[in-house]
Amino acid sequence: MKPILLQGHERSITQIKYNREGDLFTVAKDPIVNVWYSVNGERLGTYMGHTGAVWCVDADWDTKHVLTGSADNSCRLWDCETGKQLALLKTNSAVRTCGFDFGGNIIMFSTDKQMGYQCFVSFFDLRDPSQIDSNEPYMKIPCNDSKITSAVWGPLGECIIAGHEGGELNQYSAKSGEVLVNVKEHSRQINDIQLSRDMTMFVTASKDNTAKLFDSTTLEHQKTFRTERPVNSAALSPNYDHVVLGGGQEAMDVTTTSTRIGKFEARFFHLAFEEEFGRVKGHFGPINSVAFHPDGKR
Repeated sequence: MKPILLQGHERSITQIKYNREGDLFTVAKDPIVNVWYSVNGERLGTYMGHTGAVWCVDADWDTKHVLTGSADNSCRLWDCETGKQLALLKTNSAVRTCGFDFGGNIIMFSTDKQMGYQCFVSFFDLRDPSQIDSNEPYMKIPCNDSKITSAVWGPLGECIIAGHEGGELNQYSAKSGEVLVNVKEHSRQINDIQLSRDMTMFVTASKDNTAKLFDSTTLEHQKTFRTERPVNSAALSPNYDHVVLGGGQEAMDVTTTSTRIGKFEARFFHLAFEEEFGRVKGHFGPINSVAFHPDGKR
């Protein structure tokens, strides 16, 4: 199958995400948020309003709303169909991760530790307009130790799973905010966390050149997938026992090497046997984000 090249950003991609129908949302280090029809690569629309790099994007269950978090110190909620901005949540530092819970009613986002401000995870209930208007989340969890670099909602929206700069994984309760489980299996920053389709397990991608598989309720470590380069993103196939890893050498060192040495391929591993069985070439720089289409064929 011939790859489709989507050209809608001027700077490097920060995250790509499919909704349940298979439409692709992309954000990059420019202020533009794009959505694409993934069958033929047609651009469906853009969400304009951010004034800085956009780090994260998420769509809710029925793709009514889109959530984006940006380095312009804001998290924004959009009407997916019209592109209208529904809510603007201002923060003190860049928004690094964001996500809707399973029902699409509660959003969470985490902010960076920068400019003297601490790293926080904020929770807003979209059914309560007063929270949005006053910019007051119903819960705010401070992260004193190392900042959150990746976070997702756990199963049933009861907790969030957060990966930190130091390699720790924490499970925070979405009700009380307390740390339910804490594990440290990675030695360096966790760049990405992605759940399996049934939400029973998740895969982490780390700067320590590995991706690891965990149980999403106990955070028990199950499998390790090793490479020779930092892993920026990893995704689990919805219908096969496959994991795809994307990464490569740090972007700042790339200019001095050929693509062959840089290891910019997407790598496919078997979930159970931890063995690499395939690679896909095509990129000239490190892969920042990988995702499976919900049908598992793309």
